[in-house]
Amino acid sequence: MKVKNRMTENPRTVSLDSSVTEAFSLMKENNIRRLPVVDKSKVIGIITISDLNQATPSMATTLSIHELNYLLAKTKIKDVLPKKQKLITIGPENYIETAAKLMRINKVSGLPVIDDQENLVGIITETDLFDAFIDILGVYRPHTRIDFYTSDRPGTIAGITGLIAEKGKNILNTVVFYDKKKSKYKMVIRIEELDCQDVVEALKDRGHEVESVIITHPE
Repeated sequence: MKVKNRMTENPRTVSLDSSVTEAFSLMKENNIRRLPVVDKSKVIGIITISDLNQATPSMATTLSIHELNYLLAKTKIKDVLPKKQKLITIGPENYIETAAKLMRINKVSGLPVIDDQENLVGIITETDLFDAFIDILGVYRPHTRIDFYTSDRPGTIAGITGLIAEKGKNILNTVVFYDKKKSKYKMVIRIEELDCQDVVEALKDRGHEVESVIITHPE
């Protein structure tokens, strides 16, 4: 799955001369927490709700509401944009796992999406990645989840999927990862059918260590 399939296209933006008040309004109206900052049509940074809150006087201020609103209207994005901010972007043709890795490494929760002409075409956030993860795993559909440990041998996965096909069952998705605690590979399979006891028994007969079987009925 690529970034372009999950990003928000034509995101709201602010300029360096936009006011903090304007940025707050855009975030509230669009239920978002960050805005790309553009200068001469090019993205030069990103401003977050945390940045704006830090620029706002504390509740202990002696300013009146009128004075506070005036101050925020006069304060520009260029005044509150982090000075040493490292702008991290991604292209629309990159895969979502690349976006997740970039966010994790750089400890950011959103990335402007820039095309080959350096134009802003979207923004992808941690919420977009969570939604993609949920869709990929198919957890909103009724299914049976089987967690089990398996060996690291060529053809193992093919043998398991073939076994499930022989039982007339449909696989929604499968994930394999290395469990460091047990020093074994763990496989998680979600099957569309809810009665999968025959699959469980067949896995055990082939020497796989079945850890759990969970039947899910999403509301």
